[in-house]
Amino acid sequence: MLRSLPVLFVSLWLTISVAAGQKIHAHNDYAQAQPFVNAYEQRADFIEADVWLRDGVLVVAHDKNQVATAPTLDSLYIKPIVRRFQQYKERVSPERDYTFALMIDVKDEAAEVMPKLIALLQETMVCFNRQVNPLAVQVIVSGNRPKVETYLDYPAFIQFDGRPNEIYDTETLRHVALVSDSFRSYSRWDGNGDLSDEDRAKLKRVIKRAHNDGKPIRFWAIPDTPNAWKQLKRLGVDIINTDKVAEAVQAMR
Repeated sequence: MLRSLPVLFVSLWLTISVAAGQKIHAHNDYAQAQPFVNAYEQRADFIEADVWLRDGVLVVAHDKNQVATAPTLDSLYIKPIVRRFQQYKERVSPERDYTFALMIDVKDEAAEVMPKLIALLQETMVCFNRQVNPLAVQVIVSGNRPKVETYLDYPAFIQFDGRPNEIYDTETLRHVALVSDSFRSYSRWDGNGDLSDEDRAKLKRVIKRAHNDGKPIRFWAIPDTPNAWKQLKRLGVDIINTDKVAEAVQAMR
């Protein structure tokens, strides 16, 4: 029973967040003027970091040619998160119910990145394990994820970013935090005017499948405009993927 507690809390938190207001995903947060800080201050629900390995250390960068001078995951995200837990006594924020998910978009081989990530998180379980602390930051692995059939081999404090074309058994599904896909797989809409009926129907079908599995859904590569955010919300998209966190928060909440 204990093994399932973090997964149950993730599902509850996601459900509460939908009721409280539109969830916001801070896409490529590390590329912002103040990585982590801006998204945190705007109370983003998901904060994304692209992660590579450099000489055995996890670093954050968009492209491989930036890895040599990239900051570490520890310095850019882990330590700032830990400092806030220390400041607010086992909460990441002075707001009692606020927490978020740290989305680790793996760019190197998962088999090499995962042991390093797990070891780093295990140093401060009160901050990253919801079995230890229900208000801990949930870590979700995206990008180059391990094979679906191995999800159960990983600690329960690690969740995964699912895909609409993947098949999960009941137990594996509990380790999937959300479902994500490229918007461009369904539409080439530029965000102006209205979505076509054909594109709307395609999006509704994949949204319904995710919701039938009890999972929120996110699309990346969406038109990053208020009009697009609002139309996607009306379609049932739970998580708005954006590079404009402050603007999206103001428009959607």
